[in-house]
Amino acid sequence: MTSQPLFTQEFWNNPHPVYAALRQEAPVHPVTLPNGIEIWLVTRYTDCKAALADPRLSKRQGAGDNARKLDAAVRNPLTRHLLANDPPDHTRLRRLVSKAFTTRRVEALRPRVQGLSAALIAPLREQDTANLVEDYAVHLPIQVICELLGVPVQDQTDFRRWTSVMVSATVSGAGIAEASAAFVGYLLQLIARKRTSPADDLLSALIATRDEGDRLSEDELTSMAFLLLLAGHETTVNLIGNGMYTLLTQPDAHRRLREDPALIPAAVEEFLRMESPVETATSRTATEPVTYGGVTVPAGAMVAISLLSADRDPDRFPSPDSFELDRPDNQHLAFGYGIHYCLGAPLARLEALIAFTDLLAAFPKMRLAVPPEELTWRPGTLIHGPTALPVLL
Repeated sequence: MTSQPLFTQEFWNNPHPVYAALRQEAPVHPVTLPNGIEIWLVTRYTDCKAALADPRLSKRQGAGDNARKLDAAVRNPLTRHLLANDPPDHTRLRRLVSKAFTTRRVEALRPRVQGLSAALIAPLREQDTANLVEDYAVHLPIQVICELLGVPVQDQTDFRRWTSVMVSATVSGAGIAEASAAFVGYLLQLIARKRTSPADDLLSALIATRDEGDRLSEDELTSMAFLLLLAGHETTVNLIGNGMYTLLTQPDAHRRLREDPALIPAAVEEFLRMESPVETATSRTATEPVTYGGVTVPAGAMVAISLLSADRDPDRFPSPDSFELDRPDNQHLAFGYGIHYCLGAPLARLEALIAFTDLLAAFPKMRLAVPPEELTWRPGTLIHGPTALPVLL
């Protein structure tokens, strides 16, 4: 197996060789996370898919490695959302949230997303260079999720700073606690304002949602607002960044997409497979001994499922390290699988489709401004993406 250690900057810059070695020699393997927590890492596609749907792996018991260390007044408002619950609570929460997060509401956003994308691209037309992460990829999903939820866009700097701290692998526990407390305080004030002055937005709809007399509790409301703000921008920022990085290092695919934009939906799925914006799914805990790939994980152990590794498994995807626009049966796991499949997947796909369509049309000669090996990728076990993407427009 590779001698390169896990969870170093070298690993984050290019984790694929390490995951390839793990899939081959230690596909279910105990590791120590950067925060010191011991966890079993699952890396093969078949095992990952099975684990994602395994009811013996509890999301409630495994919710939030860092959240476990927080004061209850902060922890509870952050861990009562869909990703941190098992049935029957998960079933109830998903039913309530799905009533507000409808396909109609997402599709109605298309003209607005197109307008936001055009507004972000306009000033770039006057430039020779850009950082696609900071100049475009960050702002599009943040503005969309702010408008969808009814969050003042001028607050984006604050909550982006808090979420960046909360998903980082290099910030101290005290730093995470401080950011978490600040985020919870902000969300409680925002919900209070929405309760007294509701508007036509998702957060107001979640406050008003009822199902046979059932409703979201205060902690559940705060948790769902937190999850939607975090997942609604962090993942799509990196989907756009990772996708453009992939294109700019794949000249043939770049040319084909410029010549035939009808291929962009297939390209988005291949971006998701090759460089998933989510490296590992949020952790779970085994409620009893579970066996994957002939390896038994003991009861009480925490489990991390590597989506990034699963989607490059050669047993599932022939030539997994090659970008293929015509890849058949591209059933990647970037949005998860089973009951925790990403509720926001339609919105992420809509934003990505518009982003790549607009960027390719506006800047057909775009290229990287630095060699790919000089890029630095974000440190962390949850989010996967470049910290910056300097380009020549």
